[in-house]
Amino acid sequence: MQPTANFTAANLTRSLLRRSRQGALATLMAGSGDPYCSLVNVASHYDGSPILLISRLAVHTKNLLADPRVSLMLDERAAGDPLEGSRIMVAGTAEEADGELKAVLRRRYLNVHPSAEGFADFNDFSFFRIRLSGVHLVAGFGRIVDLKPEKVLTSLDGAEALVAAEQNAIEHMNRDHREALNLYATRLLGAAAADWRCTGCDPDGLDMSADRHDALRLDFPRRVATPDELRVILKDLAEKARAAT
Repeated sequence: MQPTANFTAANLTRSLLRRSRQGALATLMAGSGDPYCSLVNVASHYDGSPILLISRLAVHTKNLLADPRVSLMLDERAAGDPLEGSRIMVAGTAEEADGELKAVLRRRYLNVHPSAEGFADFNDFSFFRIRLSGVHLVAGFGRIVDLKPEKVLTSLDGAEALVAAEQNAIEHMNRDHREALNLYATRLLGAAAADWRCTGCDPDGLDMSADRHDALRLDFPRRVATPDELRVILKDLAEKARAAT
């Protein structure tokens, strides 16, 4: 894989944070400090930081409750040689959520993993958010970059109105604008036709997924901070998609 002129490490990292649905979680064994790795499902907070829903019965949960330092590897799961796909290693601390933050993490996680609703409220399950301390990107030959969190996370400053309206926007898009979502996926992002649905939105873009298909990230051409700005930009993107061949 050769570097290309339009390669931007921060943009690729942000895309992987938003599109990834599974990852390899590394924790430190309680007591011994030995490394331990496990497969987990992930979602993302408004700012892009990873969200976990894990059981206290699991070894990795016992580990991070004793020492919250973790790393999480997310990759593109490329066809063929998996080492040719881009991947990131996120380092940080796992913080258990409660109160209002727990409600936010629960909603965003279940939008991405609706099948988890059946056990999300079990007493032994908890939502965690990984607070990033650094990101290591490997994207092929000549594309190995270390990034600070502020370079890859989405700023939420001034976007409180959009954040508050997110769930209504998701439900509106999924109820009334499935055609537009499919156009975004097929004509703007080059994906196969499917029953694409919206799973999240934030100031920088829209997240979508479909059964048996990879998740997609539609980056906005400009930052949005209010529901009205979101409505305008989604309308503009739908018109652009309809005009595309």
